[in-house]
Amino acid sequence: MAKMVGKQKDVAGLLNSLIEVDLDAIAAYEVAIERLDDDADQAQLGEFKGDHERHVRELQPLVTELGATPVEKADIKRVLIKGKVVLAAIVGDRLILVAMKTNEDDTNLAYDQALGRDDLPAHVRELLLRNRDDERRHLAYIEKRLAQYELTEPGEVEPPSRAQGAQASESDVAQAGEVPSTR
Repeated sequence: MAKMVGKQKDVAGLLNSLIEVDLDAIAAYEVAIERLDDDADQAQLGEFKGDHERHVRELQPLVTELGATPVEKADIKRVLIKGKVVLAAIVGDRLILVAMKTNEDDTNLAYDQALGRDDLPAHVRELLLRNRDDERRHLAYIEKRLAQYELTEPGEVEPPSRAQGAQASESDVAQAGEVPSTR
């Protein structure tokens, strides 16, 4: 979906695509927050989820203003096909953050592409710039946290996860559109 943002014929279609990207992000954050062990990361990701919810609330009236019907909820079939449910099979905070980084890469790309259009009304461009700033902040936090995991001393392990059973490798997480198999 993120790669298609910016290719819509009209601005209302563009905004609906951004709403879909934000709705996908909300769904991913809900799963990630539930599975994270680190309380600080849970709280921070909760704030980021709130940003995505605000984006949806602010974009929907603009779609209506442009004479179209705004997207109201995520298309669960599309979410499943895209592999966002990969989070359900991930054990460990670092891998959850790796998955969330791919989601934030998507949202950053979507907003960058949307802002590349020259037919955006000024008030729409202003909102999209604010939203993109949020996305950059989300990505920076996740990248910082992942870098901290890289600095972990050899032999140290992540805190135990609440989830038991299925594990996913980092390469499983990076493959968009595929749900990792359980081992």
